[in-house]
Amino acid sequence: MTPNNRAFALAALLLSLAVPRVGATLSKAATFDEKVDRAAAIVLGHAVKKESHWDADHRFILTYTTFRIEKSFKGLSGQQEITVVTPGGEVGGVHQETVGIPAFVEGRDAVVFIRNSSAGPTVLYFDQGAYDVEKDGNERVVRPVTTGAVQIDTQRGIAVPSEEPRTLLQFERAVRDSEGRIQANRMELIKRQQQAQAPSATSVLIRYKYFLLLALVGAALATWQLLRR
Repeated sequence: MTPNNRAFALAALLLSLAVPRVGATLSKAATFDEKVDRAAAIVLGHAVKKESHWDADHRFILTYTTFRIEKSFKGLSGQQEITVVTPGGEVGGVHQETVGIPAFVEGRDAVVFIRNSSAGPTVLYFDQGAYDVEKDGNERVVRPVTTGAVQIDTQRGIAVPSEEPRTLLQFERAVRDSEGRIQANRMELIKRQQQAQAPSATSVLIRYKYFLLLALVGAALATWQLLRR
């Protein structure tokens, strides 16, 4: 990839993932089903390494967080590690910060909804796709990350609260249930499309009634000619 292409790809990533920090910002509230459906992978991992570097043109700082995968809820079957890239970070005293991008902490656990980008695996739906995993008594609890973004329900035009914390077992069950709903909805959509595309026997008879009538008349004439012989 040429330097210009790399710069273009990086700029596209930054524009698609982040905005400059100016206080709170607005982001579309994605449903849990949307996140499960559109994620290339969903993993529970332990952050083992976090590094920030300038891009090739020394214009933007990118942070690379490597997770040791404890469990994959979707995708990445058998993979032991994944490195997630997010815009922003600090290099040599220079700090670049963005709103709506999760800041992972080395040494802590997280659930990450992952999408692929030109710069590598990144977080789906800004920080709506990241969850902190913490110990609460004998349970491990999955909590949406703290965010400065205000989630908006675009249909109703109002701010909506973030998801409630769930135990790890409840979260895993929610992913499975979501995948079941998504699959059922797809099958129902395919069924409806097939029904819409496949004409019924009655509609075929109506559409081709004149051709069928002519065919019957022809068959009757042919039979009459045979009987006359």
